[in-house]
Amino acid sequence: MADIDDIKDGKDFGLNTPQDKQGFFLKGLANYDWGIKNKMSRIFNPKTGRTVMLAFDHGYFQGPTKGLERIDLNILPLAEHADVLMCTRGVLRSMIPPTLTKPIVMRASGGNSILSELSNETIAVAMDDAVRMGVCAMAAQVYIGAEYEHKSITNVIRLIDEGMRVGIPTLAVTGVGKDMARDARYFGLATRIAAEIGSHYVKSYFIEEGFEKVVAGCPVPIVIAGGKKLPELDALDMAFRAVDQGAAGVDMGRNIFQSDAPVAMIKAVSKVVHELMPAKQAFELYNDLKSEG
Repeated sequence: MADIDDIKDGKDFGLNTPQDKQGFFLKGLANYDWGIKNKMSRIFNPKTGRTVMLAFDHGYFQGPTKGLERIDLNILPLAEHADVLMCTRGVLRSMIPPTLTKPIVMRASGGNSILSELSNETIAVAMDDAVRMGVCAMAAQVYIGAEYEHKSITNVIRLIDEGMRVGIPTLAVTGVGKDMARDARYFGLATRIAAEIGSHYVKSYFIEEGFEKVVAGCPVPIVIAGGKKLPELDALDMAFRAVDQGAAGVDMGRNIFQSDAPVAMIKAVSKVVHELMPAKQAFELYNDLKSEG
């Protein structure tokens, strides 16, 4: 075991040398079987290598917050414009029409509300139920440095092991506790741990300094979380800088469904992610679409 007192921060991330994808369009996934790669090819657009995930799983610990009061009224009109939907199994079965063919990434962790310690979660979906629902990936939080770090990592390991038996990938979602620093050192550690235990891709946060190193140090794709609600131009700028620095897309919720014009916003985000449209140009598109109604 390495001496914890002699661990040195990484410096040579080879930022000018892309990771060899070994013949598959997503890094780190060439050696998986057909079923895993097929599902990842539904989550990520093979032409661009990126994705726009629409996250509306917040209700599993926050309840009916702004924009999520009515899934049928606020979220379903956005679904056709997203590449992927991220939700819980309860919402999928009760609110999402089975005729909708968008890939589903299912929130599989749960067990606590926003009023309690969120890192103390459990696995809330059995893998055979995920198979019945035809989901493309399962997602769980991993809280590095939190009180229940070990339990959260164990949850993700369980999803990976059970998912590999049936060909369903796992998304590890890096959670940030109240006392955790949002910096490159933390997210570099969290995303690398998630990849090292076998996660097929990782959801993390964009940071102002060192994000390229976080992406380079993670051997599987990273998508960024939208995080708290930002002004539309700022959210588009964050998305652009993230993909420009190597992110494989976004998993946005509040910055889309709490926007003044959610459909216009998700269309603008898609332009940024898949076409690398600059943020100011995407914001002009957003305003034009907003004016059209």
